[in-house]
Amino acid sequence: MTTRDLAGWLQYQERINPRTIELGLARVRAVWETMGAPRPAPIVITVGGTNGKGSTVAFLEAMLQAAGYRVGCFTSPHLLRYNERIRIDGLDVGDTALVASFERIEAARGELLLTYFEFGTLAAIDLIARSGVDVAVLEVGLGGRLDAVNIIDADAAIVTSVDLDHQEWLGGDRDTIGREKAFIARAGRPLVLGEAEPPARLLETATQIGAHVLIRGTHFSDAPGAPAMAGDFQRFNAAAAVAALRALPRLRVDDAAMAAGLAAARVPARLQVLPGQPGVVVDVGHNPHAARALAAWLDETPRGAVHAVFGALADKDIDGVMNALGPRIAHWHLASLDGDTPRGLNAAALAARLAIVLPGAPHDLHAGVAQALAAARMAAGADGLVLAFGSFFVASAVLAAS
Repeated sequence: MTTRDLAGWLQYQERINPRTIELGLARVRAVWETMGAPRPAPIVITVGGTNGKGSTVAFLEAMLQAAGYRVGCFTSPHLLRYNERIRIDGLDVGDTALVASFERIEAARGELLLTYFEFGTLAAIDLIARSGVDVAVLEVGLGGRLDAVNIIDADAAIVTSVDLDHQEWLGGDRDTIGREKAFIARAGRPLVLGEAEPPARLLETATQIGAHVLIRGTHFSDAPGAPAMAGDFQRFNAAAAVAALRALPRLRVDDAAMAAGLAAARVPARLQVLPGQPGVVVDVGHNPHAARALAAWLDETPRGAVHAVFGALADKDIDGVMNALGPRIAHWHLASLDGDTPRGLNAAALAARLAIVLPGAPHDLHAGVAQALAAARMAAGADGLVLAFGSFFVASAVLAAS
């Protein structure tokens, strides 16, 4: 067998399957079964949704840890290091463990082609199972029905929110997307919905599956204690996480542990405020739903002029994102991402969209995120605010430069 370090394995995974995304469970399930069909933990919670998944995973992890449970988590994508995707007892897994897991997956896959994400999902299941944790919390990558995480039958599932994103894979309206996400539910088990008015087809499909559906505002309300993470939407994510724990009688997480966990939970690049002047806020928001949440936060936050550092991928609803922020942005510092990923747009393409959506909006073009950030900081001055958002690539570059 070829010996590779972690970087070598990740490069190999990126090129072995010509398709970056290939939805379907048959291939990944076959490899998982060849590996012995490991269950990641005695209790498994899956978290799907358009936005809010990473924060909800963090709330669950922190509350469970406060109650004394050992927890394994899988999230994606990462910001700075691939290792961030798999956490055991609050720590990122090491390179050696990841490499060993990838070698086991490679030996089990035979002639089957796996995507980069499928390799990562199997590694998470494998490593969390080997760690002997009490609870596994798994973030669903894309949709639900055909996402690799869905090979695991969860004891409880959460759908945080449903809005338009990845339409080419999931459908062009909330109803169709909601149906796809409903399939992470299982018969007779809780499905927690973080929206007060979820799409009709999500509810219809969940009922057909036979899940025990819990809807925010109908079956549960606010969480005990306030989340430390900023934004009203985090209260909804926290409430959904609490509802899932309360729906699992095998878990003993009292209100004190819940409150402590909600106060302790942190996720990078979710309205994260960086130290220094001017203030820099970095967020992974990359679709209109997330942009509307950013707009609401800006409306509630005392601030000076907002300078946006913005970059985006070609498959995103850029017009919808720009329109949601609208006149709140005093100046757009547009960053090219075509050097970071084949899906990235250059600044000129972003400027063309901005001219249509917000005619006359002040803007500059930059070769990359670092240049856009430096220009925004200088232009904002001591009293302004820099808001960096639009993609995980933007967030990771800003965090790496700070």
